[in-house]
Amino acid sequence: MNFFKRLAAKLGAVLAVYGGWGLVAISALDSSVVPMPAVNDLLLIHLSAGTPFRMPLYVLTATIGSVLGAFVMFSIGFGGRHAIRRGRAAEGSERVRRWLEKNDFLSLLVASLLPPPAPFKIFLVAAGAMRVRPWRFGLALLVGRGLRFGIEGFLAVRYGEEAENYLKSHFAGASLALVGTAILFYWLFRKLQVSPTAGSDNGLSDRL
Repeated sequence: MNFFKRLAAKLGAVLAVYGGWGLVAISALDSSVVPMPAVNDLLLIHLSAGTPFRMPLYVLTATIGSVLGAFVMFSIGFGGRHAIRRGRAAEGSERVRRWLEKNDFLSLLVASLLPPPAPFKIFLVAAGAMRVRPWRFGLALLVGRGLRFGIEGFLAVRYGEEAENYLKSHFAGASLALVGTAILFYWLFRKLQVSPTAGSDNGLSDRL
């Protein structure tokens, strides 16, 4: 395990030299098969603090890289869905599976907002195994990762290199606040979707 950690650290250091392109590669690898916890976050802060006017570009590249890497894990889950389903059944997690199937977008959005060491990749593989629609999968990650990296970029522009220390002290709290806000907006969205249908059903009942 230590060997892989050292390898990931060295690989991250090499890719960081390439600036924005390195940020895409690191974000993709971190979301797929080579975990690099916080390396893309720190590189994003460093690049954004050095050239603030490019911050939106760095946020975009980190987000795209992370989503592309996530689709690798999604594909792994999709290909091995039968084995994963048998494992879930053996563990007696049928209720969890049903909840994730019903709230796939919210689950992925929340997972993409949480900082390491949250089990982000478990959600990616599970989404593939449960055949979540790829566009919903990608959209949830675009929103979640975009918000996360956007906050980091904003802090880097505002506080410079000190944003790294600020992030370490406050990012967990900020992430939880974002998660709560995302859940609230998702709940309101679902309510707005249901209300017109319910109203029309009632009207139809009255007419009948």
